[in-house]
Amino acid sequence: MAPMSDSRVVVIGGGNAGLSVAGRLKRSGIREVVVIEPREMHVFAPLQSHIAGGAALAEDAVRPQGQVTPRGVQWIRDAAVDIRPEAREVVLASGATVTYDQLVVCPGIQMNWTAVGGLAEAMRTPAGVSNYDLALAAKASPLLRDLRGGTVVFVQAADTTTCPGAAQKPMYLACAWWRAVGVLDRIRVVLVTPEATPHGIPAIDAELQRKIDEYGIEVHYGMHLLSVNPSARMVTIGRGDVTETLSYDVLHAAPPQSAPDWLAATSLARPAAEGGWLRVNPETLQHRDHPDVWGLGDAADTTSYRSGGALRRQAKVLVRNLLAVSRGQEPRARFDGYSVCPYTVSRRTVVFAEFDRSGRLAPSVPFWRTLFRERRLSWIADRRVLPWVYWHMILKGRA
Repeated sequence: MAPMSDSRVVVIGGGNAGLSVAGRLKRSGIREVVVIEPREMHVFAPLQSHIAGGAALAEDAVRPQGQVTPRGVQWIRDAAVDIRPEAREVVLASGATVTYDQLVVCPGIQMNWTAVGGLAEAMRTPAGVSNYDLALAAKASPLLRDLRGGTVVFVQAADTTTCPGAAQKPMYLACAWWRAVGVLDRIRVVLVTPEATPHGIPAIDAELQRKIDEYGIEVHYGMHLLSVNPSARMVTIGRGDVTETLSYDVLHAAPPQSAPDWLAATSLARPAAEGGWLRVNPETLQHRDHPDVWGLGDAADTTSYRSGGALRRQAKVLVRNLLAVSRGQEPRARFDGYSVCPYTVSRRTVVFAEFDRSGRLAPSVPFWRTLFRERRLSWIADRRVLPWVYWHMILKGRA
């Protein structure tokens, strides 16, 4: 292994996880940090919920990838398609290979729109939208804003997706708008979720259920989206042998998700049938079989709720451990499974849900045990403060 300052660290993925890690590594003295990322534009995904709900503009969530890549970090605009851990090589779509001393794998999550029959086709119709895609979120904003009657079906995906509760955010934002313009009583709002409760933690459930009752939302718990008939504007939902059909005027859906297919096909990941997640120690974030490979973010098997809010702690732990291993030391930092889902339950308040991998409340301000309650302050932090911190500090490895 080369000395720490001379090591070449390659990062697969230039999203939130990849750039925040790259920035931290560069600030820690690693001379050569390489980020592999094919996309030319960088998207701040948490804003997509606000965009779909009409509380932000699409342009607020996008910046050129070259502009947000930390200074001194080399950007290879190509896609990883394979990893050869024995040779310490990453294979690119162009056919080129990139060698590494340490490898950080964080390519993000894959949206499987075709996994549900008719869902991809439905998204191409005027009535299909989603906050899990920037273009579909931008499409949702005027569609929900101008609706004056009918049925809107919101579909939440399974808990293996990235921030599954995010599917509810545009629903609450839209309901608050429809109530403000006096048409909420003309709109049937339906939430389809595979979960048994709105979130899964009693204190958070109580806050969300109060808003569900306030808006008159009809919830189908324990139900999955089975198929979509976009021409008839019908969805089939079900649980086991029980199925039901719902008609819709607008369908807002979260797609099934998994690790990227190419990652699932490598020896570093779990089988595709198990999600294809990168096999890491969920506390140290080091690969279980290859000590020079690390993983974080949505594609890693951290056994915790996938969210952008979890990445800050993961990035800190990973960088500390990677530097320790580079010095010949043991990785001692631990990721506690912290995650967060800020539910935008109105156009000025948020239920700030923070929890660990065991489903226990984990407030970031230890003495503020009721931080999860619906608050205006949480909205300001989520909508105004966090985007600035993201662009100016998190991606530079400063927060």
